[in-house]
Amino acid sequence: MKKTVLLFLFVFNMLNIYSQNVFTANIKNSETKEPLIGATAIVKGTTIGASADINGLVVIKNIPNGKQLIIFQYIGYEDRTDTFNFPIAQTNTLEILLSKSDEEMEEVIVSSTRSSRTIDDIATRVEAISGEELEEKGNMKPGDIRMLLNESTGIQTQQTSAISYNSSIRIQGLDGKYTQILKDGFPLYSGFSGGLSLLQIVPLDLKQVEVIKGSSSTLYGGGAIAGLVNLVSKTPTEKKELNFMLNATSAFGLDACGFYAQKFSKIGTTIFASYNLGTPYDPANIGLTAIPKFNRYTINPKLFIYFNNKVTMNIGFNSTVEERIGGNTKYIEGKGDSINSYFEKNNTNRYSTQVGIDYKINNFSKLTFKNSLSYYNRSIEIPNYKFSGIQLSSFNEATFNHKTLKSEWITGVNLLTDQFEQNKFDTSKVVDYNHTTIGVFVQNTWNATEKFTLETGFRSDYQSEYGFFALPRISALLKVSQKLSLRLGGGLGYKIPTVFTEDAERIQFRNVLPIDMSKTKAEQSVGGNFDINYRTPLSENLFLAINTLFFYTQINNPIMLILSPNGMYEFKQPNGFIDTKGIETNIKLSYKNVKLFIGYTLADVKQHYNGTETPFPLVAQHRLNNVLMYEIKDRLKIGLEAYYFSSQKLNDGATGKQYWLCGLMIEKLWEHFSLFVNFENIFDTRQTRFDMIYTGTITKPTFRDIYAPVDGFVVNGGMKFKL
Repeated sequence: MKKTVLLFLFVFNMLNIYSQNVFTANIKNSETKEPLIGATAIVKGTTIGASADINGLVVIKNIPNGKQLIIFQYIGYEDRTDTFNFPIAQTNTLEILLSKSDEEMEEVIVSSTRSSRTIDDIATRVEAISGEELEEKGNMKPGDIRMLLNESTGIQTQQTSAISYNSSIRIQGLDGKYTQILKDGFPLYSGFSGGLSLLQIVPLDLKQVEVIKGSSSTLYGGGAIAGLVNLVSKTPTEKKELNFMLNATSAFGLDACGFYAQKFSKIGTTIFASYNLGTPYDPANIGLTAIPKFNRYTINPKLFIYFNNKVTMNIGFNSTVEERIGGNTKYIEGKGDSINSYFEKNNTNRYSTQVGIDYKINNFSKLTFKNSLSYYNRSIEIPNYKFSGIQLSSFNEATFNHKTLKSEWITGVNLLTDQFEQNKFDTSKVVDYNHTTIGVFVQNTWNATEKFTLETGFRSDYQSEYGFFALPRISALLKVSQKLSLRLGGGLGYKIPTVFTEDAERIQFRNVLPIDMSKTKAEQSVGGNFDINYRTPLSENLFLAINTLFFYTQINNPIMLILSPNGMYEFKQPNGFIDTKGIETNIKLSYKNVKLFIGYTLADVKQHYNGTETPFPLVAQHRLNNVLMYEIKDRLKIGLEAYYFSSQKLNDGATGKQYWLCGLMIEKLWEHFSLFVNFENIFDTRQTRFDMIYTGTITKPTFRDIYAPVDGFVVNGGMKFKL
């Protein structure tokens, strides 16, 4: 009997052993037949699976007998499911071909480095906000791009006026004056024209927003010490695009905008128009506006001409006209008196033209010409004081692009003029200037192997007041595997001294002396970053992506605004430097219709003056971005947000409190129509709830640094039409 039992157990175990099958296959790209390293094969309904090796070979062991479905997956490719009956007589390794997906991982083409490449194949680290992400952020703040940028890892928008809402952008903790803002590669927002710029750019006509962090003056010239932001406009396609948006807020604001684009046989056009309205809003009931009263009109038409298959041309015109007044709510409502009399009035007229010509010499080479002219007229008025002036600037550029299978060369020359003339109302010195900059540059992108790309560049600028600048940069991309890639880059930057900084903006440029160019030097920087990017499927429906950036930038010859004993403000250069170092980490988890985004920023920014190290003011050293999205494609979107800001050192020596911002966004979509509602700052986090925003009297307030929101809980909602 014992022998019979032992024999039965032996046969049972042998059957189990021989019922565990082995499956092998090579997983490849259906077009190029290249192996897809890291692709996965999973037996449906089980945890049995494996990942492909460097040759695309996948080996699955312990597959039970019977009919089994095996799912083959790779990020950016369509899933494939095949049925096999086990055991199978497999004499040759099977070839499994996967096709690229048109939806889930649509390729993002970036142009900020002048070379149009996919974001995965470019050596320079470029972050892009595009597609659905851009639309979702646009729902939250349809009237400007302030929130769109503020909710990105490593970027913080700094409010410079408590009552007019003016703000600047900080990349990796550095002042907004160190960030270069471009529109389609044109430097339209520098100097005086950088004022109010974040509040006057409506995102509906944007295709994407591209951000390069770190010293990047090699690309477009001076200004990009902390990095650059390139706003890329939509272009016409043969399919007509007609979009309208209406939005209203609980703070009594209104946004109405429309966009049209279409390409015909020889011409194409895009037309964007918007109207934005704000009413005085004081949630703290302190008698001062957290959101000012404003009226803004914007119209941006653009014409595209396709002469033939070699020559194309585009001509654009941008215009923004705005009247904005903040301050005492009673005064703005026409009920002012001797006590309720404080105000800050901003009137803006912004006009610019852009012309671009592309000439395709052959399949490998092309010439590009660009020109823009810009007129900016702004007046700032407070009781008993007014500052106003006109800025005229121009930009001209010619580039030659030659591309081969292994390499791409871009060389060019540009000319930038910038002139400011202040209107004189009293005996104070004007801050006029007239600058001319000539630049010559060359860039090379070398595809050394399928896994290694090297990008180098060199620019030489001659500035009429500050002389020559030599600006090299280098970036490298190593694709360790289909899952893992590494980037390493660095470069130089410079910034011409200007009175138009956040510190001077806070005091409306009152009593600010012009810069003594004989005693000042240009601010110059050196910086570098190292980027690690990892993506992998964790299961049949769960995907993970992790990106970590280590960065360092040092600014030499920094300029500070210092109050002199005579009551005047003067820009001086103390002996020392400013540096920022830290980490940015982004984590994305996707499971079916749910996506979780987690971003963390560590920005350690210090001032090193005369042997003393102090924290740089108005920097949240620790920031945390959390976004949870649920989406049924083309039907429903629900998003939850939570953002953390650590305490910040203020200019008056105090320390601001840490805080959280939370929000909820819902959008219901139909084929040509959608309704959206956004609950912003639902816990009503306001600086006026836990700190003061001014000292002195309501008649003559002295404003403190604004480090937290002042508008509090605001609901906005509206509708979008796509015809």
